[in-house]
Amino acid sequence: MIVIVDERVEVSDAYRSSLGREGFAVATFKPDDFAGWFHSSSGPDLSAVEAVVLGDFEARERLARTIKSKGTIPAIALNDAPGLEATLRLFEAGIDDVVRKPVHAREIIARIGAIRRRASQDATVLWDDGGLVLYGDGRDPEINGTSVQLPRRERRILEYLAANRGRRVSRTQIFNAVYGLFDEAVEESVVESHISKLRKKLRQMLGHDPIDSRRFLGYQLMAGQGRLAAA
Repeated sequence: MIVIVDERVEVSDAYRSSLGREGFAVATFKPDDFAGWFHSSSGPDLSAVEAVVLGDFEARERLARTIKSKGTIPAIALNDAPGLEATLRLFEAGIDDVVRKPVHAREIIARIGAIRRRASQDATVLWDDGGLVLYGDGRDPEINGTSVQLPRRERRILEYLAANRGRRVSRTQIFNAVYGLFDEAVEESVVESHISKLRKKLRQMLGHDPIDSRRFLGYQLMAGQGRLAAA
């Protein structure tokens, strides 16, 4: 999920629409609302956030510091007009990238991917086990050495399970990561359909199912005969 923060509803809605067409779940906030939500959110909720995009408004530097205080969520600032001093202050506050508007949704997505690659470096490989390799930089997974194109939501589920290796995650947590925290148009039960299709494909291609599910406990990606990527 990508979070857009801006005072102007029309700006947030425009980016929600354009990013949505690229297959991304998007949540929009006004600055004060975002600050309240961010401070009160738990780790599982924040783990669903792939990046925060800040529009051009006052208090961006404060919000940037708040975002970076809770981890390494990529943060991008959008500038309506050029300004060296303002840009430098944003970088000092922890912003990962500053982009001059107008900017296409695909460029925002590409910049998020670049930030994640720089941050992860050696941790680009999320999972390498039993013929399945998962990446944290947007690349398609590999199965038995061959790149495999999966529907984006199925790929996102695999990446989320790999990022949370060693612990089980609930259907709700997966839904939040794939569809966003505030999507009321889609039923949470859709996660089970995605996972069912994904597990069938993995069994066919791998010869085994690496996703373990336990009633009331959730889902977990399980190590098999291969090598687990180092944390």
